Amino acid sequence: MFGSLGMPELVIILVIALIIFGPRKLPELGRSLGKSIGEFRKASNELRNTLEDEIRTEEQREHRTKTEAEQTSALDAATIMTPQQPVHHDDTVSRTSTGTTA
Repeated sequence: MFGSLGMPELVIILVIALIIFGPRKLPELGRSLGKSIGEFRKASNELRNTLEDEIRTEEQREHRTKTEAEQTSALDAATIMTPQQPVHHDDTVSRTSTGTTA
């Protein structure tokens, strides 16, 4: 956890802190240090989660854009592939609607 700090180094640090701050102030400093570390971890986890959410949202947006582009190109290709049928108006429709039959 502390990297290359071993037990002798930690004992020396604690003795120096005890001499500087005294036995009454040392537990209070330890609590405040622990709270600070906890808040730092909480903030870093929130930042990491926010970044992951933003990355996930951006990937979904890119995927959606890519899918829409593929669908558009597929529709365009299908439109080009199917020949357009000419529209013929049938004369029988106009005659039957006027009451005359063929």
